[in-house]
Amino acid sequence: MKYQRPRGTADILPGEVEKWQFVENTAREIFKKYQFKEIRTPMFEHYEVIARSVGDTTDIVSKEMYDFYDKGDRHITLRPEGTAPVVRAFVENKLYGPEFPKPYKAYYIGPMFRYERPKAGRLRQFHQLGVEVFGGENPATDVEVMLLALDFYTSLGIKELKLVINSLGDKESRQKYRQGLIDYLTPHYDELSQDSKNRFEKNPLRILDSKDRQDKIIVANAPSILDFLSEKSQNHFDTVKALLDYSGVSFEIDHRMVRGLDYYNDTIFEIMSEAKVFGERVALGGGGRYSGLVEEIGGPETPGVGFGLGFERTLLAIEAEGDTLPLEDSIDVYIVGLGEATNLDSFKLVQAIRHAGFSADRDYMNRGAKAQFKTANRLKAKVVVTIGTEEIEQQVARVKNMASSKEEIVPWTDIYQDFASIYQKITN
Repeated sequence: MKYQRPRGTADILPGEVEKWQFVENTAREIFKKYQFKEIRTPMFEHYEVIARSVGDTTDIVSKEMYDFYDKGDRHITLRPEGTAPVVRAFVENKLYGPEFPKPYKAYYIGPMFRYERPKAGRLRQFHQLGVEVFGGENPATDVEVMLLALDFYTSLGIKELKLVINSLGDKESRQKYRQGLIDYLTPHYDELSQDSKNRFEKNPLRILDSKDRQDKIIVANAPSILDFLSEKSQNHFDTVKALLDYSGVSFEIDHRMVRGLDYYNDTIFEIMSEAKVFGERVALGGGGRYSGLVEEIGGPETPGVGFGLGFERTLLAIEAEGDTLPLEDSIDVYIVGLGEATNLDSFKLVQAIRHAGFSADRDYMNRGAKAQFKTANRLKAKVVVTIGTEEIEQQVARVKNMASSKEEIVPWTDIYQDFASIYQKITN
């Protein structure tokens, strides 16, 4: 039987992994500048944590979660997104306590799982990085996470970006809008898709996010939530826009955008890619404010704001714009051993060079000199150290700069004692 990876998953092989590592390292460097600390949560959670946080009318909970009962008859799900687990950890570990900084800033990196139709940049096991900020209602926090996301993408060389924002208002605003939306949709009820009919009473705002073609036509002329904002929510949104303008960041307002999760309120945003590879403008990531979510999980009243970004789509966007990541794809030293008699000494030399702080490798296949030098070239070795039976007898090695062909004969004792000086001399 020929085994294959499960549908909607991917093997990330050497050559590709380095790109992922570069993206991760870039994120960590930028997040550190903004004073975010990494948090790591389990890849599976109790079903109720996700259902209560994300909302049982969302596609994630109703259709896409990988959930099961474990041997203790506990309802478990693989995490479909990053915010709810981080909120659960924030509450369970009492990170809201006075001994912790306010606001509390955390970021996460890891795999997420959703059962949906695989397509470009969207897999069933996909990878996200995201940030969460707990505490503080200042609209500047909303803008800070937007700028952080944009800084991350521009650091990767992605230029074809568009920041899209909206406000979902506070509880008062949404209650008024909910009724206005129901009044508008009622005459069109029979034309709605079955999913939208199911959401009509429970959560009509979800209909705005429907992917059904007929639903999209119907909601095109629906009232805008921006016309229903309370004074407090309007002031918050006005300040967000003013801060973006003050920062020199261009943005677009989309009053139909609701995001795919129920916990958002007030500011929401998406960072869109206009790269042609996607065939249409797609969201690389997004987020927003979620006051009320900490309380839903059992914690004290704590406003929050954050975002999540997809790795797979990020890498596609980099490739689409023709950028090449500055990856380190060479090694410092390659050991060429001529004959089986050099096996032990080649082993000792390569380890000594590694312990001196250099990347190094050697031949293990007993190949000839030509094949070994070919391997050194393929690995883009900066320096080749060659030993044969003659070198063993004299306890020396031939050290060659592959770029300039400069070569020196060096005693083994010098290599063992101070290879850094030898490397610097031969490469300068």
